[in-house]
Amino acid sequence: MLVNQKSNIKVIRIIARLNIGGASINSILLTSGLDKGRFESILVTGIIGEGEGDMSYLAEQYGVNPIIIPELGREISWKNDFTTLWKLIRFIKKEKPDIVHTHTAKAGTLGRISAILAGVPCKVHTFHGHVLHSYFGPIKTKFFIFVERILAKFTDKIIVISPLQFKELCYDIKIAKPNKFAIIPLGFDLTQFLNAEIHKGELRRELNIPEDILLVGIVGRLTAIKNHVMFLKSAKKVSERIANVKFVIVGGGELESEMRELAISLEIQDKVIFLGWRYDMPTIYADIDLVVLSSLNEGTPVTLIEAMASGKAVVSTAVGGVPDIVLDGQTGILVPSGDEEKFADAIVDLLEDAEKRKQFGKRGREFVSANYTKERLCADIEHLYLDLLFAQKME
Repeated sequence: MLVNQKSNIKVIRIIARLNIGGASINSILLTSGLDKGRFESILVTGIIGEGEGDMSYLAEQYGVNPIIIPELGREISWKNDFTTLWKLIRFIKKEKPDIVHTHTAKAGTLGRISAILAGVPCKVHTFHGHVLHSYFGPIKTKFFIFVERILAKFTDKIIVISPLQFKELCYDIKIAKPNKFAIIPLGFDLTQFLNAEIHKGELRRELNIPEDILLVGIVGRLTAIKNHVMFLKSAKKVSERIANVKFVIVGGGELESEMRELAISLEIQDKVIFLGWRYDMPTIYADIDLVVLSSLNEGTPVTLIEAMASGKAVVSTAVGGVPDIVLDGQTGILVPSGDEEKFADAIVDLLEDAEKRKQFGKRGREFVSANYTKERLCADIEHLYLDLLFAQKME
């Protein structure tokens, strides 16, 4: 099949919503950053859910004006999903793109079905994370796996963001055969995090926290998959061993009130600070001594990349693509998922050794600076698009 004979290759990029996270950041950076002499990019998105942080400001910052489909959101709704499908098909037929590239599960389903029905030459989907374990019960999970396997047959290339995610989706869950996948890590504009030190002291002054108090931070939506329950239970254990420590929770979500109640029941409410969603993350990282992540499932967690770029050591559960970015014993410490004892031990280990934190932070900054830039991301995606379209032209 020949691609459209136009000066530019037209790409429609679809994501369910621009909530805080790597999928939104990368969708915006790709829409803005592809070579405008070769590509024309359009971003289509829905609206964020209640309690989610909004990254529309980043789209505006990069000059991206997304097409909004209000019915496209995170939750499953037969009425809204059918309306979204109808609107996407109409829009795609009008724009006649060469490529439809979808991001996240909901947009990946509706976007690819729309692209198939509209006759788009090339369909690409990126798994940033996935909902194929630890999100739902066994019946619903099996159904979603079945849907992904069907969609994969009509998808020209499935992008995964780490080697471990490739292994999981290809060999463990068996979404598609190996040649259907491409591994393309995330990319970011890390400049503000590489220069985070200029903000040192600002958060402590805001919260009236003296320099001798150690700060442990966790960043993310307050939802079950992030396992803040384990974080707080570990925080209790850490505070029993280290007196001069406080725990900073950045983010909001449906479990916020429950987590506040848990902190009270654990009698650590005076040790835990709930900041809600913040948009000045370099300021946050500048004063945090240790950044942690307790998730049950992850793709490539943005918060760890940002923290490492800010020169911070990290502690995380070894889930999803985390071991691809956190080098255990070199840039941070990895522990088994759900093991609050080892999680607490790792936190104490690093809090008690400032020199180790410093060395881990230095090596982490060097690692993410070399591997997770927006320039590399855009170049990788451009090459993939061109290769796919060339292969189709040869058919």
